Amino acid sequence: MDFRLSLEQQQLTKMVGDFAAQHLAPHAAKWDEEKICPLDTLRRGAALGLGGIYIREDVGGCGLSRLDGVLIFEALSKACPSTAAFLSIQNMVAWMIDQYATDEQCHQWLPGLLKLDRFSSYCLTEPGAGSDAAALKTTARKEGGHYIINGTKAFISGGAVSDVYLCMARTGEAGAKGISAILVEKDTPGLSFGKPEVKMGWNSQATSMVFFENCKVPMSHLIGDEGQGFKMALSALNGGRINIAACSLGGARQCFDLCRQYLAERKQFGQSLQHFQSIQFKLADMLTDLEGARLMTYRAACLLQDNDPEAALYCAMAKRFATDKGFAICDEAMQLYGGYGYLRDYPIERYFRDLRVHRILEGTNEIMRLIMARRIFDETFEIGY
Repeated sequence: MDFRLSLEQQQLTKMVGDFAAQHLAPHAAKWDEEKICPLDTLRRGAALGLGGIYIREDVGGCGLSRLDGVLIFEALSKACPSTAAFLSIQNMVAWMIDQYATDEQCHQWLPGLLKLDRFSSYCLTEPGAGSDAAALKTTARKEGGHYIINGTKAFISGGAVSDVYLCMARTGEAGAKGISAILVEKDTPGLSFGKPEVKMGWNSQATSMVFFENCKVPMSHLIGDEGQGFKMALSALNGGRINIAACSLGGARQCFDLCRQYLAERKQFGQSLQHFQSIQFKLADMLTDLEGARLMTYRAACLLQDNDPEAALYCAMAKRFATDKGFAICDEAMQLYGGYGYLRDYPIERYFRDLRVHRILEGTNEIMRLIMARRIFDETFEIGY
């Protein structure tokens, strides 16, 4: 085992970190406060390949590994976890197209997404189908050479801002095997959006309900085969989970660094706070949790890249551990900042708000535990290396 990053990965991390420091960090507080989705800023990242990180090179992607992707999202999230997570969703949709679509569909849909000329949304969750996503009610009925889509999607990142919506809809029987994945363009008649959700965090990306009312979509917009959509959606979520874990790593790392600097400067009882042993122990625990979460996330990324049969298990573990520990680190940093950490004049509270939702989305951490438990009690399970 070699835990050192390659020279190329070190250069990649620095390049993305420099981009984030220059283009994201100075504006993140304003984007949060004014609820601005910085599409023009994100488009600058297309030159770095941020629209197609692990997409095949022959269709315009970078062809990087899942571990490279984790490093990228970790670096971006040090500046703005909300904006980094929005790019994760863009990459998740592009990956589903790259992985399951025909070559003709890839060349039709991917160029605009990879250049970030067009943005996309992943539409699985519904008002009545959250953790039980296979119970979704949105339907896609065949009529001539088209699908007629009816239903409602909830908590959709991108909302009215996106240009393309990858909709999981029921084309067949009840349950997971009756779900298909269909691309819907923004200008499709019958497609509409709810009001922007007022959220605790993630304010640099729009979130709203998406309504499909007799949306007529060509059957050529079907990705993969009918009935394959739910399986495809779950496979994409494995990648989404390690990306969100990486976003938690980046946010937690920034809070750790800011807290370390603050404790060196802040004086009480005649000395800097960094000299109090109880505070030193807190920083030691924060660093231990951060490094543990990082190693777990990096390993899950490598297993996913290798199509390891246990990849889903390790992605679930990494997501659960990194998002729980990442948020806890932000919470501890706020405590160590005292009253100042609660003020918007300081960035800690923004990271606190942004990282809280990571424990809910891409499958709640309770669902992550369920995934783990099911595998643990499978008679074929072994703890392996």
